[in-house]
Amino acid sequence: MQRITADLLIPGRGDPVRDGVVVLDGARISYAGPAGRAPDTPGAGACQAVTVMPGMWDCHGHFMGSRTFDLGQLPQEPVALRGARSARDLRAALDAGVTSVREVGGLGVYLARAVAEGVLDGPAVYAAGSVLSTTGGHGDLHAYPLPWMHDFARRDTEFRLADGPDECIRAVREQLRRNARVIKVCASGGVLSEIDHPVHQQFTLAELRAIVEVAGMAERVVAAHCHGKPGIMAALEAGVRTIEHGTYLDDECCDAMRETGAILVPTRTIIEDMLAHLDAVPGYAAAKLVAIADVHAKGMVNAMARGVTIAMGTDIGLTGPERPNSWGMNGAELVHLVTLGMTPLQAIEAATATGPLTLGPQAPRSGRLEAGYDADVITLDADPLADISVIADPGRVTGVWTAGRRVKPAA
Repeated sequence: MQRITADLLIPGRGDPVRDGVVVLDGARISYAGPAGRAPDTPGAGACQAVTVMPGMWDCHGHFMGSRTFDLGQLPQEPVALRGARSARDLRAALDAGVTSVREVGGLGVYLARAVAEGVLDGPAVYAAGSVLSTTGGHGDLHAYPLPWMHDFARRDTEFRLADGPDECIRAVREQLRRNARVIKVCASGGVLSEIDHPVHQQFTLAELRAIVEVAGMAERVVAAHCHGKPGIMAALEAGVRTIEHGTYLDDECCDAMRETGAILVPTRTIIEDMLAHLDAVPGYAAAKLVAIADVHAKGMVNAMARGVTIAMGTDIGLTGPERPNSWGMNGAELVHLVTLGMTPLQAIEAATATGPLTLGPQAPRSGRLEAGYDADVITLDADPLADISVIADPGRVTGVWTAGRRVKPAA
């Protein structure tokens, strides 16, 4: 049993508590609330902090072991090498206060097992397996001959091309066979793909419905990469759980998201990181990025104003502390959320209590400091409600617990 005492307790959802206590009993929280009501815990390990809060969720990340924004480099490097790099990324995520990751395309289905087995310290990983894309879509590496892309997909790596409802059904089942906990589709074009346009819809409504139906039979939900409105509206009509990016969200899109209960994962971090390092971005992607950056910011502001539920996600996919948009920088997304209009408390809720909701039936009892919830907890050396930027600095994260085990400071 462990007892954490803090000047400020942020529960994830609800009002903060001054002079709070959290008691961890094995892998669960047994108490979280005011110190004056806390049970006696003789013999419990003790920790004192300025702030205690739930471990954060990054609801849109990629464990790819990549060192570049050029996705065309992925097939040129051994998967074993990229997996080894990703092991470092697990540690960087923990040090940044991220205790759960919804990994929407990459090597996460394998890393999840290593973490669950205790072989590697890392956040709990809820992975999608391969990203599903149409031929010529956002998940197609356009510079390669098409047969090479199909060969790459057969290695169970980042991308799986599927055309027509029957092939989409098979592609979903392949990811379920790998124990994917969520299914990821590219419903529109993207930025880091060479030829397609971010506004254009890619999967048809019939294809999207087939994907959602088969995923739902296994109690999985679908995360839809969407920039343009046509893809957003088709994805929502098909029944996806989350809209990733949501660049061209207008009033009609926002209202549809509220009506369907869909969640927006806006991923402002990757846009800001690439804008700051345009020289590291392939030319075709840099041009598309510049064209959508302001539109994306306006879409986020509109979504906040119209009451769309928002979860924190970064789209981080690079590895190495000297790389832009690399694991360990995850907390920067909260700063961007606040810059665009959220209060610090709302941004923290987006990064904690809202996170598990992006998994639908696969959601664990996580993201909140409340009795019975998973003992995934972090402490900070300052008050993030007074200065949200402290949460973006891994050095200010003084303690991390996953399933009740303290993993920062590392043993």
